[in-house]
Amino acid sequence: MPPPYSLAIFDLDGTLADSFPWFLRTINDIADHFGFRRVRDEDVEELRHASTREILSRLEVPLWKLPAIARHARRLKAEAAAEISLFAGVEAMLRTLAENGVQLALVTSDSETNTREKLGEAAALFSHFDCSASLFGKPAKFRRVVRRAGVEPAKVIAIGDEVRDIEAARAVGIACGAVCWGYAAPAALRAREPDYVFERIDEIADAVRRNLGVG
Repeated sequence: MPPPYSLAIFDLDGTLADSFPWFLRTINDIADHFGFRRVRDEDVEELRHASTREILSRLEVPLWKLPAIARHARRLKAEAAAEISLFAGVEAMLRTLAENGVQLALVTSDSETNTREKLGEAAALFSHFDCSASLFGKPAKFRRVVRRAGVEPAKVIAIGDEVRDIEAARAVGIACGAVCWGYAAPAALRAREPDYVFERIDEIADAVRRNLGVG
């Protein structure tokens, strides 16, 4: 019996790669460089419960600066590549999915060069990469990946760690799974009622292969 999902689209940062500590160390340097509000230690938990648009508003980030901020962040992330590793269990989970006939895709705001470096040998498990997504550009990239994969939307799931990942999946009409170990707070993700909430990496493969309810 084929798996209920034949294409799984993954986010990278906070979902497969443990980059949140790097982000917390770096965000205020970026804030100073581009002139938006610094993030105080006491702000972090509040921001983890906010949507992307709310975060931009609270930090007073000018929308017109977002492309330049994204380019700058990608460069800094490339320089810090050795500090950012995959979460334990990610490669085994991806391999299990691939071996069970699930196509894997990666849609991320990071560059493809950075992405492949972070994934290491696991990059070979992916059939599709669509990188350098703008902050609100994931729906278009999801549609493009689904079209390239030749899979009907009902057989596709997108898995990420932010509210905008859920919103993007909903906009495209595909299932969505939210992971609890990334950037957004689990309560913020659950409030958006994704199809799945994953508390552990080893829950993903079973849900994608067998359509078991999780969380």
